Amino acid sequence: MRNLLLFLLVLFAVWWIRRKFAAIGAARRGAQENRRERGGIAGPERILECAHCGIHVPESEGLVEQGRFYCCEAHRRLGAGKRED
Repeated sequence: MRNLLLFLLVLFAVWWIRRKFAAIGAARRGAQENRRERGGIAGPERILECAHCGIHVPESEGLVEQGRFYCCEAHRRLGAGKRED
């Protein structure tokens, strides 16, 4: 009888702890969604290839001119390079 009571007590403790962690996780997910809606967290960013040198750079760090993407101002001025792929 004592073992059964101890077993039930352990089950209750596990259930209670899991419920608390689930509530914490739901609160974090809600906070992240709120930040995302307000613009605090951006989604994934595209990585583009430089038309001159071929290096891959995040879109926000490069430049676009005449429909071509460049990794820096110097490569934009030089224009599209003749890379061998």
